[in-house]
Amino acid sequence: MTDIAPDGTGPGLDPASPPWFRVGADSVRLLRDGAHAFPVMLEAIARAEREILLEMYWVGMDRVGERFRHALAARARAGVKVLVVYDALGSRALVPSWWGPLRASGGQVAEYHSISPLDPRFRLARVEQRDHRKMLVVDGVHAYVGGLNLAAQWLPAEDGGQGWRDDLIELHGGASQELRTLFYRTWRQLTDDPLPPDVRPLSRKRTGPVWALASQWRTRRSLHREYVKRIKGARERIDIANPYFVPDRAVRRALFHAVNRGVRVRVLVPETGDVPVVQYAVEALFDTLLRHGVEIRLLAGGMLHSKTAIIDDTFTTIGSYNLDERSWLKNLEVNLAVEDVAFARHVRASYERDLEVARRVDLAAWRERSLVRRGLEWAAFGLRRLW
Repeated sequence: MTDIAPDGTGPGLDPASPPWFRVGADSVRLLRDGAHAFPVMLEAIARAEREILLEMYWVGMDRVGERFRHALAARARAGVKVLVVYDALGSRALVPSWWGPLRASGGQVAEYHSISPLDPRFRLARVEQRDHRKMLVVDGVHAYVGGLNLAAQWLPAEDGGQGWRDDLIELHGGASQELRTLFYRTWRQLTDDPLPPDVRPLSRKRTGPVWALASQWRTRRSLHREYVKRIKGARERIDIANPYFVPDRAVRRALFHAVNRGVRVRVLVPETGDVPVVQYAVEALFDTLLRHGVEIRLLAGGMLHSKTAIIDDTFTTIGSYNLDERSWLKNLEVNLAVEDVAFARHVRASYERDLEVARRVDLAAWRERSLVRRGLEWAAFGLRRLW
């Protein structure tokens, strides 16, 4: 990969490409949508020298999935260590033989929690525990974390995709090792392989201004805890983009207190979600949120799938974490957190681009929806722990 100068630039970088930001000892940049993210990720794979770690909820049995499988197999044949974890539910369209070319090239693949009762690894108690992460780590230095899965839905419409709107952070530097550690924890769980001797333990506290957050942790690395803490500490603005925005009481209460302190809170969700029951559950909270002063915007067009938050132009987090109970309690999730003013302002400028074409929800108009619609919303909300 291209070396990065202290000002975030580097030789050979396309001036039209997203800018780099030096944050402590690391460098980060925002990649918007599959059009930017996929080529960069494929280039990183092609340049790998020692190790490629891919942990992905949804790998499509389509040209995007096949392109990544081909790239991974090529590096495995070149002697690079290639390990892949994919989720059985998220990638349920894949047939077992689909990974054959990668395995034949020397790559290793592990399925996370089989959903087939015919599989000897199937455990009913694990069916609801999913690996929802979207993470690529190359050579322990280059890492990619966001909401994008490896599927054709994230291609632009002109390339035959559905133009799903999403965010991903590209990271160069030592903080990538934290993501490497998270990957190997999952890999060891699935394969019983010992951890490589150079895998570093993940400290309870962050050690720099770029750090990994995870779900299902009761430590200072907890995604849920970090969201609540940052919302409680906000002084000026909270901007959230999330496709499945069904926050628990702790998050809702923190948002309402923030509004009472004079903080402007804006939440961007899709106008039409990809999972109708979840969309109804999201909309079930609109009345309560609007009454408490939270602004809600609906993004039309391609599905909004980004999981991004910017708070006070100082803190940014992007990753796989949905603000719902499944992400908090059942899924493996990972986000990157960045504490940097310049990067936060850059990400918020991207957020503002989406708001320009989004529709603001008006409380009076929202209350005119039909009783049938209201019934569907509250039924879906009542079932939120099941989906």
